[in-house]
Amino acid sequence: MSEIAVLEGIVSVRAALESGSRPIHAILIRRDKWDPGIVRLERAARDAGIRVERVDAAAIDAAAEGTTHGGVIAQVGPRRFEPLDTLADDLSAPFIVMLDGVEDPFNFGQAVRALYAAGAHGLVVRPRNWLSAAGIVARASAGASEWMPTAVAETALDAAAHFRARGLTVACTAQQGAVSIYEADLSGPLFLVIGGERRGITRSFLEQADLLLAIPYGRGFDQSLGTTAAAAVLAFEIMRQRAARG
Repeated sequence: MSEIAVLEGIVSVRAALESGSRPIHAILIRRDKWDPGIVRLERAARDAGIRVERVDAAAIDAAAEGTTHGGVIAQVGPRRFEPLDTLADDLSAPFIVMLDGVEDPFNFGQAVRALYAAGAHGLVVRPRNWLSAAGIVARASAGASEWMPTAVAETALDAAAHFRARGLTVACTAQQGAVSIYEADLSGPLFLVIGGERRGITRSFLEQADLLLAIPYGRGFDQSLGTTAAAAVLAFEIMRQRAARG
């Protein structure tokens, strides 16, 4: 089998199994692990026709990259993506986010975790083979990366043009000419682009965005927030506004 990645830990494996986010070729469980959650996972996997093997601890350790697997790993294939056209197309006010230029898989996973917890309806990413980092992303996101409906766009500009045509407001953070997230109306259909720590948002995107947002600070501080913190602040303010306005 080509392109095999390893998901580690019951949370990541269960998320992939229940969401159907990717093919699962086999699940390996340590022989002495009989926790109720693991037994339920094993039963569900067998019911789904997935091969489950009880193996020695050494076999798990040899296949895993980390040490927090808890005796459960899965050998999986590539992530399944949704067409951009159908991403949250059944909602009147979708909240869709693009993580653009986030190079660190741990930061990427942590950001997805916050976005998913805050109720984002969909995620857009650039074409990239995240397979080699699938285990890190799934673990850092607590399985949210497997649950989050995700589509691919060649560039942020391409994605923005698509969602603007669907009636979504295109927004991103900026240091100049921006309105506070606490003053902007973020309750309507929204496509939000969050840039990575190194490159941030390109000037070409800033010039064509419909809404530039600023995250107010509690004191004078010249540095921008990291991707994970910014994603969490933005997403939960959007959640708050939508809950307040029904």
